[in-house]
Amino acid sequence: MAQSRQRSRLPRNLVIGLLVLIVLYSLAGFLLLPWWLKRALPDQLEQRMGWQADVGDISSNPFALSVEALNLSAEDSDKVKVVGFDRLYINLNFFDLIQGIVGFEAVEIDEPFIRLDLLEDYNVNFARDFREDKNSNREDKNSKPADDQAPLSLYVRQFTVNGGELLFRDFTQPEMAEFRITPLDLTLSDFATWQRDDRSSDYHLQAALGSQTVEWQGNLSVTPLYSSGNLAISGVDHKTLRHFLAPYLPYDLRGGKVTVRSDYEVQADDSLYLSTSNGRLSVDDLAVAPDTQSEQPKLTTASIAIDDIGFDLNARELRLGQISVEKPDIVLARNKAGDIDWIASLGAFSKDSEKKEPEALDSAGAGRPLRWSLEGIRVSDGNVRWQDQQPDSPADLTLEQLSLTTGKINSTMDDPVSYQLQTALGTGGKFSLNGQVTPQPFTLEAAIAGSGILLAAFEPYLQESANLAVASGTLALDGNLNLDSQQDPLTGTFSGTAEVSGLNLKLPDSREPLVSWQTLRLAPIEYNVNPARLEISTVTFSQPAINLVRNTNSVYNVEQIIRRSEAVGNATQPKKDASEDAQFIFRIGQLMVEKGELDYTDRTLDPAFTTTLDQLNGTVTGLSNISPQQGKVSVKGRMGRGASVEFDGTIGTLGTEETSDLKLTMKDLSLPVLSPYFGRYLGYGVDSGKLALNLDYKITGSRIDASNQIVMDRLELGRAIASKQAVDAPVKLGLALLRNSAGVIEVNLPISGDMGSPDFSVGQVVMRAFVNLLAKAATSPFSVLGSIAELAGLSGEELGQVNFEPGKIKLAPGEAEKLAALADALLDRPDLLLNIRGGVAPSADGLVLLRNQLAAGQNGKLSEQDWEKARKAYLAGERALAPEALNNLANARASELEEMLRNTHKVPADQLFMLDPSRDAKLSDDGKVINGFTLDIR
Repeated sequence: MAQSRQRSRLPRNLVIGLLVLIVLYSLAGFLLLPWWLKRALPDQLEQRMGWQADVGDISSNPFALSVEALNLSAEDSDKVKVVGFDRLYINLNFFDLIQGIVGFEAVEIDEPFIRLDLLEDYNVNFARDFREDKNSNREDKNSKPADDQAPLSLYVRQFTVNGGELLFRDFTQPEMAEFRITPLDLTLSDFATWQRDDRSSDYHLQAALGSQTVEWQGNLSVTPLYSSGNLAISGVDHKTLRHFLAPYLPYDLRGGKVTVRSDYEVQADDSLYLSTSNGRLSVDDLAVAPDTQSEQPKLTTASIAIDDIGFDLNARELRLGQISVEKPDIVLARNKAGDIDWIASLGAFSKDSEKKEPEALDSAGAGRPLRWSLEGIRVSDGNVRWQDQQPDSPADLTLEQLSLTTGKINSTMDDPVSYQLQTALGTGGKFSLNGQVTPQPFTLEAAIAGSGILLAAFEPYLQESANLAVASGTLALDGNLNLDSQQDPLTGTFSGTAEVSGLNLKLPDSREPLVSWQTLRLAPIEYNVNPARLEISTVTFSQPAINLVRNTNSVYNVEQIIRRSEAVGNATQPKKDASEDAQFIFRIGQLMVEKGELDYTDRTLDPAFTTTLDQLNGTVTGLSNISPQQGKVSVKGRMGRGASVEFDGTIGTLGTEETSDLKLTMKDLSLPVLSPYFGRYLGYGVDSGKLALNLDYKITGSRIDASNQIVMDRLELGRAIASKQAVDAPVKLGLALLRNSAGVIEVNLPISGDMGSPDFSVGQVVMRAFVNLLAKAATSPFSVLGSIAELAGLSGEELGQVNFEPGKIKLAPGEAEKLAALADALLDRPDLLLNIRGGVAPSADGLVLLRNQLAAGQNGKLSEQDWEKARKAYLAGERALAPEALNNLANARASELEEMLRNTHKVPADQLFMLDPSRDAKLSDDGKVINGFTLDIR
């Protein structure tokens, strides 16, 4: 019976014991564990991290194996919140536990908060605050890890983070930057730390920094580590990029949003495997400035996109699809010192980087090189603006509507890459390049075409070397360029045509035209880079016009084209040896001039001289600087609207000592046109007449030898003109001496000199020679008359005088021929007047007259003794002739000369004039009495 009772109590006791255990388990689970956790958790955070933590509430369910904590908040030593959450829920899996697996049915975190600080030394706040347990550390040092110790088996069926917030603060920059990532949502399902062949865990992460988002999803295995999925980072703005890229970016990022998407696969076992595919990178509304001082961004794009991005780490291969750039707009500026803003910023950044990281080496370069390939580049609707402050007049050029497409490019850089480039200049005109280029070794094939390019846009660069302003003009070109660097030096050719239309050049600040033409066409052009050779088959000038002006300061307008500093520099530099330029070869097959015109104005004269050389048509052939080369020139035109002009001859090899023989012929130029020059140099204007020229110039190097045959028909001087430069001589007499009976003046003025001398001018030398000839004619008329009268054996001095026998009116032997020659000259020049001055020499003539008188008184029987006595008395002044004796002899001689010229030689009486006799005539070397003539003009 007792035994029966004892047996009946055992179940009850077991039940009671079980109930007691359940109650104790419940008390421990529902009450003790939360109480302990609520106190232990803050204590551990303070001990381990030095944080002050507070937990709102902790509850647990021992039967569900779950723990829930609410409102955790922890502050660091600075009293700033560092971590926290609204709710943490953990649910263990009982069946996993009994199998030795730390299994979680669910782990949920609601509204977690983490503040992550990147400190100045690039440490993080968590590592800084962590405090090591010395006892635990000592045990860890004394203990030896077991090589075959199995890793902890951990399984999480569902891990969830809802509405998290990550506050990232960066103290590594001069100014602290703060980034608040919220919400931060993460789901991880079916996660295990051991190898499973049949399945893997899935994850999905979503995070946002304002409008910037990250989405990462895929699957994950830990043993071995394997993951595949896709990552999308969207809308990362320029402020975020600028902060993180500042140490690596030399420019100032002002705008833009970046989006990156890619599929990936990664595995880490014995080696690391990583590959990406289907990647895309896009940048919208990019705005960049070359430096922080720029007020506005100087590089903007509507969008940049790279498609089909793929990367294989093991193969070290990067694959890029096409790079597309929409509406790029870039401004490049060069300052006075010649620095381009983008390049200057890059250079300064590189120097700073070298100072900061002097020992930085690219160790990865020792491995296999990275291979890459690019499907091509496409740029559309671009603008490039070039602002150049270096020229005296700043340049501002813009390329608009720029489009560029290229073919495939790869890292070997040895395959030809096709390209097409089209653009328009903002000032007018279009330009295109098409062809292919091989980067290494460099070769280029380009079809170049341009039309309507306004040259005025390039005026600042023209003014760097020439003082010129471009009023109008367009450039067109069409050709093919080929370059090849496979050999040293670079070789290449250009073949094509070029045309400049409607050109109008002026001097700055001047309204007067200087040089213009309708068209200048060069076709075809053949240029060889090395050796340098330029060949142009035909150069055609259509309606070229030059306005040549000599200003009041005697400076020609064309001289003002050369900048003064350059002129001085060129004058001081030593002359080059001709052999230095021998390597450059050029040839022009034919230069054609159509309807050319040259206007010349000389403002140094009063009134100003103006004339026009127009209707110029002709050719110049065979121009070259390589011997042997014989060029030919044949150009015709007119001058002064009436005179005909012909210019022809041969041209030797340019730049050598070969002789050029050039001839200029002009007929029927109206002399009154030249009246201002006659007024300056002769003191008279021109009333009428015509001019003809026959010029023959031989030029050898800089040496010139010229014959200037000048013919003036019926030249009539006009009114007198006051001029300080006029010759001080009776020019009318000189002209009358030069003028023949037909009213023609024909002279030859040979000149020679060195054209390289700055003081040498062909025009001035010819004019000076002509003026000197007139002065000589006026001051030594018989010398000029003798030279032009072609007197055989007679000098000009002999022609201006005749000799008489002493005491007689009989000419000395040979003197009659002088009168004949003089008469011919007078008859050929009816404007000349001959002044006859009879003369006597008192001693020579007086003695003869005295002896004749004594002999006649003594019937011809005058003794020598008587004559010697009378001669001495006459010479001593003790005896004299009749007062009229010598005067009558002088008059008789003059009358004799006048009668011989009038009657014997038929000189008109109105050309002959008797002058007052001379009583002190000179004697010739042979004792004859000299009677002289003078010339005058009507």
